[in-house]
Amino acid sequence: MRSNAPSLTEPAEQRNPMSTSSPFKIVVVGSVAAGTSAAAKARRNTETARITVYERDHDISYSGCGLPYFVGGEVETIDQLTPRDAAWFKARYDVDVRTGHEVTAVDAAARTVTVRDLATGSTSEDTYDELILATGVRSVVPPLPGVDLPGVFTVRNPSDARGIREWLEAREVRRAVVVGAGYIGLEMTEQLTRRGIEVTVVEALEHAMPRMDADMSARVDAELRRHGVGLRLAARVGAIEGDDDAVTGVRVGSPDDGETLPADLVIVSVGVRPNLELAQQAGATIGPTGAIAVDRQGRTSVEHVWAVGDVAESFDLVTGEPAWVPLGSTANKTGRITGDAITGGTLEHRGILGTSIVRVFDLAVARTGLTEDLARAAGYDVEVLHNIKPDRPEYLGGKALLIKAVADRASGRLLGAQAIGASGADKRIDVLATAITYRADVADLFHLDLAYSPTYATTKDPVHYTGMALDNAIRGRARLITPAELERLRGDGEKVQVVDVRSAKDRAKGFVDGSVHIPLAELRARAGELDPAAFTVTYCNKGVTGNAGQNVLRNLGFEKVYNLSGGNKNYQSWVGNR
Repeated sequence: MRSNAPSLTEPAEQRNPMSTSSPFKIVVVGSVAAGTSAAAKARRNTETARITVYERDHDISYSGCGLPYFVGGEVETIDQLTPRDAAWFKARYDVDVRTGHEVTAVDAAARTVTVRDLATGSTSEDTYDELILATGVRSVVPPLPGVDLPGVFTVRNPSDARGIREWLEAREVRRAVVVGAGYIGLEMTEQLTRRGIEVTVVEALEHAMPRMDADMSARVDAELRRHGVGLRLAARVGAIEGDDDAVTGVRVGSPDDGETLPADLVIVSVGVRPNLELAQQAGATIGPTGAIAVDRQGRTSVEHVWAVGDVAESFDLVTGEPAWVPLGSTANKTGRITGDAITGGTLEHRGILGTSIVRVFDLAVARTGLTEDLARAAGYDVEVLHNIKPDRPEYLGGKALLIKAVADRASGRLLGAQAIGASGADKRIDVLATAITYRADVADLFHLDLAYSPTYATTKDPVHYTGMALDNAIRGRARLITPAELERLRGDGEKVQVVDVRSAKDRAKGFVDGSVHIPLAELRARAGELDPAAFTVTYCNKGVTGNAGQNVLRNLGFEKVYNLSGGNKNYQSWVGNR
């Protein structure tokens, strides 16, 4: 595994903008998060550079992540998401932002760009000393019959959001279909549902939120269904139906054979792709992720051409491999770093973990670092924990928070985490992201001096428990087994004795198929009923008492004793949603 980001070029020779007699010209293409951040940082470093930003749209520096909430009405006006305009940037930074101007060509040898004024159609040429490509991404629009019908929308910019809200307010929209169950698709699903619209989600993969492990994504499926959302999983759209006036439905399956889902509105949210045309014209290398390959300061393989934001690659902090996760937070960072580097600064990008969070009705759904699947694919021998604890004491309204954490057994290093809960997921995922960034051992998590008050946390925070359990599993003898691993072993014909150490009252509510019931209080006396040489799995409701039973059997000489990760609660969720 590679530990360093690629070094594409030696630092390009730069004129010092503070000491040149002729203007040092920086041209930026794109004016959302990364482009405006780069221009602003460059100006903070120098007053003498001439900085021009070209933007083909009319909105700049907008909050793209807030668009679904404008559609749903949580954000009252689009102006709240577009607080700055070209005049503001000129007054604040002396940066010329030219909206409605599209850069159509780059000549890297001559260091020129061709610009079209979209209002007049006229073209002109501009020169640059340094060129920053912040061209972002475009929504993927699959080549489906009917995808261009009235009432079919993507959600990429303020114009899209205005169009959707105008459609909702002008028509009687009772049913909507959302194609794609990633971040934008889920946010739009929530917002449309809260407007009283009946929503069906069509997702090509087996679960919503497919960037998470299946045992976590399945909980997102359950939350959607709990709020009345229809799910068509592992399904593909064959065509969109309607007429010249409006969309009427979405056909799931082939265009000629399948089910038609009635729809007065269709949201297509199947992903985004980098806008690479200008980079390719300039001759810049495209990396293995499909985005522009850059070094830690944003240099492309072409001298004097830089790339920032969603159009550029990053690298994974855990594996060191190229990574592309288009998020506004990363775009702002990389824009600032390149704006600094172009004007003589030393900032460098340190990589990403893909940390993200989304609200899905009453749950926060978050992740950082490697999932279990990604960690195994990267070659790690992993220990996996499902930790279910209240985010704060139940006597002050604490609610269950599930943290799935993945660690490297060889080194004890925390590799990734996912969290789902009604509250507290954001705090814990940020703590765990910080720990992963600084290459923390799982044992370090227990020693973190985290804020405690019963209004905010338990005395042993869920983060502390995560570290304790993983450390015990890796360095102690308290090994863990996931429901999927348990069923895989049993499916392969291995003899596994599963021991339920809960009370009779808890067992009556549900249990692991094929398990024997020996309450913890009776386990020492009745251990003779079990085979000490057999592969043994203990479990309780969530994991703590199961670990106590594991310790008893282990101390009595049982050879292979594993505790079921997340207990019966996690097992039943896995069984019910696989």
